[in-house]
Amino acid sequence: MLDYRYDQRVKNAIGVTAFILAGGKSSRMGSDKAFLQLGSETLLAHALKLAGAVTDDVRIVGDATKFSAFGRVVEDVYRDQGPLGGIHAALSTSPTELNLMLAVDLPFVEANFLQYQLSRAQECQAMVTLPRTAGGLQPLCAVYRRGFAAVAEDSLRSGRNKIDSLFAKVETCVIDEEELVRGGFSLEMFRNLNTPDDLEKVRSSHRERSTQ
Repeated sequence: MLDYRYDQRVKNAIGVTAFILAGGKSSRMGSDKAFLQLGSETLLAHALKLAGAVTDDVRIVGDATKFSAFGRVVEDVYRDQGPLGGIHAALSTSPTELNLMLAVDLPFVEANFLQYQLSRAQECQAMVTLPRTAGGLQPLCAVYRRGFAAVAEDSLRSGRNKIDSLFAKVETCVIDEEELVRGGFSLEMFRNLNTPDDLEKVRSSHRERSTQ
């Protein structure tokens, strides 16, 4: 795998804010995903640590009553509008031009990939930099510039909360499967946990590896 790790000086100089999107209703899971245990830590704890590998400024997008004990929290302006509402809230409060969005239920994303994605975002100057696999675009593991907040707000005010449809309105840098493979990144890292069955399969896999 190509090595895109940053030392502490570079990490501090990048000027990136990371946001953990933790405000979903988790209706299919039946319980709050952020507090689900996977291995020795919760999904939220894992996501905070993962984002912390690329920036010291990590914030949580969600309900302050639930998450304020774990870090700085940003609450949606447009409530119950799905992930786009969270992205809008994050960008509207961000102090930096580049902003990493990471869903709390993506435990397989690699820190090296986040670092690589940020380097691509700096190089290409696109409004959005995000990966695309056979499963489609991955807007919840992406880098957004602050200007995307205005695009999101226009859509939310009109009652439209689909994220992918907005990418045609802005310059977008897509990291496709070929580029991911060339960089040595797993195509499986964008697999999220939506149901109790998904979670149990992952837990079983963890137990098998720990006994080997």
